[in-house]
Parts: sequence; C-alpha cells; structure tokens
Amino acid sequence: MAQNNYKLHRTTHTSFKPAVLALTISAVLAGPVYAAEQSAEPAAKKEEAALEVIQVTARRTAENLQSVPVAVTSIGAEDLKQKGIENLTAIQQQSPNTTLQVSRGTNSTLTAYIRGIGQQDPLWGFEPGVGIYIDDVYMARPQGAAMDIYDVERIEVLRGPQGTLYGRNTIGGAVKYVTKPLSGEDEFAIRGTVGSYHQRDLKLSGQKAITDKFSIGAAGAFYDRDGFGKYLNTGAENYNKDIITGRFSAQYQALDNLRFNFAYDKTKDDSNSKGGHRLTPSLLTKETPPSNVYDSNTSMPATNMVRTEGHSLTMAWDINADWTMKAITAKREGVTDTNIDFDATKLPSLDVPAFYEDEQTSHELQFLYNSGPLKFASGLYSFEGDACGAFGTVLVSGLGVTIENGGCVQTDSFAGYAQGTYQVNDQWSFTLGGRYTEDDKDANVYRYVYLGYKLPRISATKIGTQSDFKGSENFSHFSPRVGFEYQADDNMMVYGSYTDGFKSGGFDMRGNQSVNPNAGDPYQPETVDTYELGVKSEWLDRRLRVNAAVFASAYDDMQVTVQRAVNNTVASQVLNAASADINGIELEATAVASDALQFNLIVGYTDAKFNEVLFYDAVTKTTSDVSGLWSFANTPELTATLGGKYTVAMYGGELVLNANLSHRSETQIFELPSMLDYGGYTLFNAGATWYSADGHWDVSLQGRNLGDKITRIAGYNFPLLAAEQTITAYYGDPRTVSLSLGYRF
Repeated sequence: MAQNNYKLHRTTHTSFKPAVLALTISAVLAGPVYAAEQSAEPAAKKEEAALEVIQVTARRTAENLQSVPVAVTSIGAEDLKQKGIENLTAIQQQSPNTTLQVSRGTNSTLTAYIRGIGQQDPLWGFEPGVGIYIDDVYMARPQGAAMDIYDVERIEVLRGPQGTLYGRNTIGGAVKYVTKPLSGEDEFAIRGTVGSYHQRDLKLSGQKAITDKFSIGAAGAFYDRDGFGKYLNTGAENYNKDIITGRFSAQYQALDNLRFNFAYDKTKDDSNSKGGHRLTPSLLTKETPPSNVYDSNTSMPATNMVRTEGHSLTMAWDINADWTMKAITAKREGVTDTNIDFDATKLPSLDVPAFYEDEQTSHELQFLYNSGPLKFASGLYSFEGDACGAFGTVLVSGLGVTIENGGCVQTDSFAGYAQGTYQVNDQWSFTLGGRYTEDDKDANVYRYVYLGYKLPRISATKIGTQSDFKGSENFSHFSPRVGFEYQADDNMMVYGSYTDGFKSGGFDMRGNQSVNPNAGDPYQPETVDTYELGVKSEWLDRRLRVNAAVFASAYDDMQVTVQRAVNNTVASQVLNAASADINGIELEATAVASDALQFNLIVGYTDAKFNEVLFYDAVTKTTSDVSGLWSFANTPELTATLGGKYTVAMYGGELVLNANLSHRSETQIFELPSMLDYGGYTLFNAGATWYSADGHWDVSLQGRNLGDKITRIAGYNFPLLAAEQTITAYYGDPRTVSLSLGYRF
C-alpha cells in the first residue's frame, strides 16, 4: 500500500560527526532486534507479517527501495486514502525536514522547503528551490502547485539536491505527483465525500482498452466547501473551496518495444481570494483583530481565478535488452487573477489587485542503460518559459495613488546530464554523475505611480516612475555527484555521497530603483554542496525497516527576498547571502508488530545557521552583515510523526484503522524575527476505512487536526508602511471530519 521512491541525500565538509550519530541511531533501533531475529517465530508466520517489497525509480529505473542510495519518502494511493491525505500539503507530515504549505494570500500556490531550502516569495520570475513534477514534467511556477490528490499512484518527496537526474531548481529536493498509469484493463471508480464546513466532493475515474494496443483513461474531481471564516464587513466566504479539475490520458503500444503516452490536465480554481487575520489593531480604522483567525475584513471583491493546464507526449523505446530511449515533450501554462488586501480592513488602502501569466515548453531525451555491472541514465533537456504579471498597491485612502509593479521574464535553458553506477563486486558499487546547465534570461520590469485606484491591465494617468529597466544575463553551472554503496549483507546497505546543487539567478520583478539604485542588477545563482551518509536496513525477516541518514550542506550565495517599508512605499531586494551551513538527521522506521498491527516513526532534525548576510539598507545607504539577526524561514528544527495502523476483519470485509501524531517545532515565517513567528504544535489525525470483501466498495471516516490546533503558516509583515500597523497572518486548516463512500470495479 505504501509505495516509496528515493532520491539523493548528503553530508558537508563542516563535520562528519552527524554521520556517526545517524548510524548510531540505526544501530540502537536495530541492534536488539538482530538478536531477537534468531529466536523469532517460524518462517511461514513471519512471512505473513513482513513489510512489502517496494519498487522505486529514483534513478530512472525500477529498483528495490532498500538498495537505492537516495533519500525519498513515497506514499501510495491506498495509504493516502487510509491516512485521509487529500492535498499535497499534507505530505509534509509524512516526510522528515519537509515544509509543504499554502502560500500567503492564496488558495493553491505552494510554499515548499526541504532541508531549509525553498522559495519564500511566489512572485513570477523567481525560481523555486524545490522542483514540483507531474509525472516526469517539471512545473516551473508554484501557482496551482498545492494540488488536490485524485487518481494518483503515489506521491514522492526526494530530499536533498536532485539536479543530476531531475534538473531545474531542485537544489532543496523534488516533489513528484505520479498519476495512475493505464493498465490496459477496463476500470471505473467513483467516490463521494461530505464533511465539515459543508464539504461536498466528487471524484470519478476510469479507463478502457479500445484495442489490445490502444487504451484511454480519464479522471475528474469537484471540490466544494464553505469557508472556515468570513469577510466580516461583506459576508463573503473566507478560506472556502471551489475547484474543478480533470485529466485525460491515452496509451498506444505501437510495437512490443515501442510505446507512446499522451496526458492532458486542467484545473479551474474559483475559490475566493484569501483574507489575512490582523494581529494588531488598525491605526486608521481603529478595528480590533477578529476573534476567529479565519475571519477578515476587506475593501476588495473576493473574486479570485486560477487556471492551470498542461499536456505531454512520452515515447519509450526499448532498443534492445540493455538500452532504452525515452523522449518527453510537454507544455504547461497558467493564469492567476486575484485580489489581496494587505491590511485586511474595510478601508481602501494597501489593496493589491494582481495577475500572473506563465507558459513553459520542455523537451527531454533520455538514454538508459542496464547491463552487467553497469547501469546509467543520461539525457538532454531544454526549457523555454515566459512569466509575466502585474500588481497594484493602492496606498492609504486620501493619497489617491496606485503603485503598479509589472513586467516579464523569459528563460531559455539547456542541460546535459549523465549518472552511472558500477558494481565492483557483490558488496561495493560506486556512482558518478554530473549535469551542465546554461540559462539565458531576459527581463523587463516597471514600477509606475498612477493617479487614483488603478487595476492591472486598466489604463490610468501615470504621474511618476520608480523603476523602468531591462536586463539580460547568462547563468551556467556544472553539478557533479559522487557516491559509494556498500551492501553489508542482504538486509543492510550503507551509502555515502557528495552532491552539488544549483539554482539559477535572475532579476527582481519588484525592483524599486527610486530607493535602491541597483535594483535593476541581476542577482546571482545560489549553490549548495551536500555530503550525506546513510544506512538502509531490514530486520526480523523484514518485519522492521530502519532507514537513517545524516547530511551537511554548505549553502553559498543564498537568494533571499527582503521587502521593507520606506517612505510610504515598499523597497524590495533579492540578496545573495554569502554563506550558510545546514546540518541534519533523518530517520524513517516501520515495524510490523503482527499481521494486524503496524507502526511507523518519522523524525527530522535540521540545524541551519547563516554565516554571513550582506544587507543593503535603502534608508541609510549602507551595507552590513546581519547574519546574527537572521534565522532560516519555514525550517523547524524538529519534525516528527508517530503513527499506527491496525487491520481487522469486520462485517464481511476488512477495517483499517489509522492514527498519527505529527509535531513541528517553532517556526520562523521570515528570515528576520517578527510577530508572525509561531510556536511548535502537534496535530492528531485519525481515520477508519472499511473495504468490502469483493474489493468494490469502501467507506472512510477521516478526522484531521482533531485537537483543533491553531497553526500559523504565513503572513505579511509591514508594521511601518503608510502610517499603518499592518501585520496579517494566514493559518492552516482547523479540525475537519469527512465521510467518503467509494465504488470501483
């Protein structure tokens, strides 16, 4: 039921002590078990209670999870159902050192961090630090990436730099949404859900073999839910859900060794724009913060529209027993039109109407080889992307002006890569790989001042210019990977690796030359060198699985977006922090106590510190090192989940009970401390899923955040802007309960 895939881990030159600690953890957990293994019950009974063998494709070919020297968490479709995971963001509870959350002021934009590396600012033109994939297609922008889960085979989280095989901007890791493949059989499934806040969801999927060589499939989902709160002064729903999404696929087996796959998906999100909760009274309206954190006020319409769609064509050709060639061509595009009320008051001030448009086309040609002691993957990759947008900042009522920021950035990227593993003998193998990337970027950015309340794409009287610049820059980098694998015996593998990660540079689409004359200069790429030492082990005839790793990363030229209030406007900078060190430990353990009872433990620890951050102060016109004041954003020191699953025969079928406690320690929202920062919390989730004996019917009752914990996950921090104390926060979901009924054949 749980399916896993695994991608790179590492450890830095700063210290190998964490590596010893990780291996010690594994030994402490597994050592006593080894002795017990000798006197365990008969083999036939042990086999019944064993963990399933998991096939993964982290290195572009099918392998046993326990033999793959990479760090990935993978959750299969039935596990997702049994744990009540309906959205990609809930995966953060199942992967150590991972943050996947809905961004500030949005419903479907993703904030993703892995091992301290991610993207704070979801503005167009900025590159993410965690790559998001739908199957093998890279999704360049975070808008629409906080995806709902339907008709899926598994979700994978690959931790650490993944640039050698997975490409663009996977410096922190990658998240793969792997859809259900076509089987060539006739299938149909329908699933309806009702729940808290008038939740009403419907999912349908099916596939049909048209001939013995050609089959098609389709899936769709409708999500509807009332808001967790309201806009108090208008009555509109806040934190509601109104989404329609669908997918079509086709497969043609042209020859025994030649296959074509086509896929198309589209999502339409008409959920209301999301209003923030004020943490301070308004100095202008004298309003006090609402008692419900999901309530807000606004002077803007609650309308919001997000459209994303994409299509891809994949060819797989098994040239012979040793060689396979794959060609993937894909196109994706998205449009967002939204309203964000920064100050969350009924006064028309600090209103930000905005739109984003992006389009991308990618082509990838892969060559896979597997024969004798050598296996490797290589390929060529090209990417063309255009990202445009504009947003207006309507200043405090009475000033009568709007500042509009807008522009476009065009990216042309090319890469070549190869990675191979050579098996020296039954125990030792070595891995060597690398990727060369070259990016060309062209940008134009403007920041104009208009008279009156102006909406993007609507003409108005321009009365000033704060920025108007164009820029072109080329960025290139070679990212190597070196590793070793030692198979101590059939049940334990130790591995080590060094990997270099790279994220491209660019231009600040918010650049304000009136307060920062250098705003038009490009910011540079960021890189990370990661060393990792890990162990994968199984004990008690595969009744206990213990996988652990330690990593240490040297993070250089880190890109950080900083926005400050200066003279009733916002000064933006993208800084290249000189250096930072990130060290950590990860543990994933699963134990089968009996045929009916299973436990799992996930622990992640991250120690991330800035060494130097050179900050240009637009007010004093000076540069200083502020590393002593900064901490890593969206990177809790500790993440941990303890869960259990119990299976019992009931009412002629099978009942699966699931429960887990998920903890995240104190988290800082931005690099500088602020009122937004929130303490640690622990969430309790539980569910029960019943399957009929014939496998056609299932009923699932799920409860998430049953303790109704308040979890602050994002916000805006402008305490000095335009004489207003503007600090607004956004929150994770409250307690929800849902009941689902599914039928499939």
